[in-house]
Amino acid sequence: MFFDREDAARRLAERLMAYWGQNPLVLAIPRGAVRMGRIIAERLKGEFDVVLVRKLRAPQQPELAIGSVNESGWTYLADYAQAYGADTAYIETEKRRQLQTIARRRAQYTPIRAPRDPAGRIVIVIDDGLATGATMISALHGLRADKPARLICAVPVAPPDTVAKVAALADEVVCLQTPEFFQAVGQFYRHFDQVEDEEVIELLKGA
Repeated sequence: MFFDREDAARRLAERLMAYWGQNPLVLAIPRGAVRMGRIIAERLKGEFDVVLVRKLRAPQQPELAIGSVNESGWTYLADYAQAYGADTAYIETEKRRQLQTIARRRAQYTPIRAPRDPAGRIVIVIDDGLATGATMISALHGLRADKPARLICAVPVAPPDTVAKVAALADEVVCLQTPEFFQAVGQFYRHFDQVEDEEVIELLKGA
């Protein structure tokens, strides 16, 4: 469906051209979406930064998101979290662990400046795809509190039920493909390589 993240970013940018020249703030969810965010910000003549959120991992199943936490500490929990053995003690421990990762990444990614202020701006939140939508939910919730003029979620691919879930938190959702059969984001990319912290830092330096 998509050759790589760069291909997905170019296609997303075409769908977002209504915001060209309005200096939108394009916020990518690290690490996978950071390449995409940089491309989209350049195409739209906007500003580029990251929004830091982390998924909360299921016990014994670290790839499964049972929720997420944003930089402010606000936590989203999926309704199935307890079914996977995530009791209150586990969730608090996992939340602390992920907040430590967020703090470390903030120190690495933007060491000499504050995060870009979304207040009063068109804000476009980018990810390389949504499965459960957990991290996007936390990102949108945190950004809404900062009072953007317009809040947009933009992703290449997500299942229909996830799109409906995040739509309640955004003014607009741009999603290029909504397949019914959805196992993982990576299945919709021919090339889906790991993005490392060093690349994120370099992309942010050049923004």
